[in-house]
Amino acid sequence: MLLAEDDRAIRHALERALTLEGYQVTAVADGVEALAQTHRTPPDVLVLDVMMPGIDGLQVCRVLRAEGDRTPILMLTALVETADRIAGLDAGADDYVVKPFDVEEVFARLRALLRRTGSGPLDASAAPAPREARAGAGQIAVAGLRMDVQARRAWRGQRELELTRTEFELLELLVRNAGIVLDHSTIYDRIWGYDFGPGSKNLAVYVGYLRRKLDEPGTPSLIHTVRGVGYVLRED
Repeated sequence: MLLAEDDRAIRHALERALTLEGYQVTAVADGVEALAQTHRTPPDVLVLDVMMPGIDGLQVCRVLRAEGDRTPILMLTALVETADRIAGLDAGADDYVVKPFDVEEVFARLRALLRRTGSGPLDASAAPAPREARAGAGQIAVAGLRMDVQARRAWRGQRELELTRTEFELLELLVRNAGIVLDHSTIYDRIWGYDFGPGSKNLAVYVGYLRRKLDEPGTPSLIHTVRGVGYVLRED
């Protein structure tokens, strides 16, 4: 299970309660790390706080669903209006619990979600296979790009790309979120672990490096700039 909650007290209390209930819990403090951890080790179920800094719970839902990830998602929200709940369900969440909540309600809703997928606490045999395994030996592919994450190799068509470590990680982030615009701060946090601020040219420099290695005459550009926001990988 992956738990993402920016309030440290709530995160620690829930992690402890869920562990005692029999779940194997990985707890993170924001949406950026939630996506990174989900990509590294796909969980059986996600528990996401709606209001988190950087990437919030709704954005995490949208990214995972756009990737085809159908892992059950339970939202924790302080928003009680019907429109807010609908927004969460429309983003791809399976259920929600309104704060302040009784931990027994969280347990009950998790049991219901896991019954639908045939999994449960400590039931590793019933856990869905990781996305990379289903794709085949750690490989991901989109728009004519193929990446072997375990071997840290990448190809466009039949041409292998010679990438530095940072270039590979940046390309992997864009490929995993193909079609989704990633803002500058999200990319900085995910790749460098620090937002260098609006005046930094570091990201633009690495995007330039990637474009020169990806694109050839007669082939469509894959990495597009969304002015004032960030970058998106797509094949127009």
